[in-house]
Amino acid sequence: MTKFLVKHFVKRYEYVEEMEVRTAYGVLSGIVGIICNIILFIGKGIIGLMMHSVSILADAFNNLSDAGSSIISLVGVKMASKPADEEHPFGHGRIEYISALIVSFLVVQVGLTFLKDSVGKIINPEQLKFQWISIVILLFSIGMKLWLGAFNRKLGKKIDSKVLQATATDSMGDAITTSVTVVSILFWKITGINIDGVVGLIVSGIVVWAGISIAKDTMEALIGSAPDKEVYRKIIEFVEEYEGIEGTHDLIVHNYGPGKSMASIHAEVPNTADIEVSHEVVDKIERDAQKYLGIFLVIHMDPIEIRDESILEIRDMANTKINEIDSKVSIHDFRVVEGKQRINLIFDMVVPYEYDKEKQNEVSNTLRKELQKVDNRYQCVIHVEKSYGGM
Repeated sequence: MTKFLVKHFVKRYEYVEEMEVRTAYGVLSGIVGIICNIILFIGKGIIGLMMHSVSILADAFNNLSDAGSSIISLVGVKMASKPADEEHPFGHGRIEYISALIVSFLVVQVGLTFLKDSVGKIINPEQLKFQWISIVILLFSIGMKLWLGAFNRKLGKKIDSKVLQATATDSMGDAITTSVTVVSILFWKITGINIDGVVGLIVSGIVVWAGISIAKDTMEALIGSAPDKEVYRKIIEFVEEYEGIEGTHDLIVHNYGPGKSMASIHAEVPNTADIEVSHEVVDKIERDAQKYLGIFLVIHMDPIEIRDESILEIRDMANTKINEIDSKVSIHDFRVVEGKQRINLIFDMVVPYEYDKEKQNEVSNTLRKELQKVDNRYQCVIHVEKSYGGM
């Protein structure tokens, strides 16, 4: 069904990197979500009123909020596709994250409302009215929600959309809550014990937790979480495959919404190369990154020694030492300044993000001591930095 809908309602559906295609995926998800959730709201609402069941009514109004969430998702995706302008030079992609945050607030609000109603039902329980048709409709609802969750998750992964993935999580949560409701009805039918209020409490708790989880995931993107390691690897490998690039470091990726990223990286070039030649290579990499990766990439050139055997030997020895001391730490921008009484080894040292000042100093001092064992003239000038990729 998912493939059928995508093929018939999304033109050029394979080209997900294009904004028009990406927006079409979001619109399809929103429309399908609105239709499915309104059908479920009407069906569950009728059943809930007929059976005097707060848990079913809670589930029904949760579906109504899901329809509203789908509308917000639809509007959010459309607004996020607006092109860049003078006030927003990197586009409006983060609107999609804001939409997902609004969805999470709606989910939490619905959960809290029925949390209150469920407590009331526990204090003053009402008699349930059992009908097998109600069970059949609820089971149909579970199947529809499972499909809708899988549908949104697949589309969300396809276009890397936080709001669609949030909607998928919400749908899966709905399937769980409806399942619990069915169990409570069957339990009452078999035992005569009314646990509707307690089940409503559980359903409400699950809904609130789903909303909080969606908000947490979305806030990470808005605040600025570390990019996926696969994105880091792809950018580094892309840059280093060009002739004239000896290595890379200090990669930073800024996210301005799904499919809208800016990055900066330091590219190591031979210090013997013509600066204009190296600059031409860097320009080409930046253009190609925009074309093939969809990333606005800014490259800083770092000249490095590639011919002086004595410097290369010291650099290799320093790399070996730091790997022995702590394999999580690396060094770059290595320079050697020789004097009569001392030899300055100047370099940057990259440490894991969790290393505090004490741990950084411990690694730095250990490296200094190990290098001075090789030659007591070695004096290390170390600049400690952390990886913005959290790697």
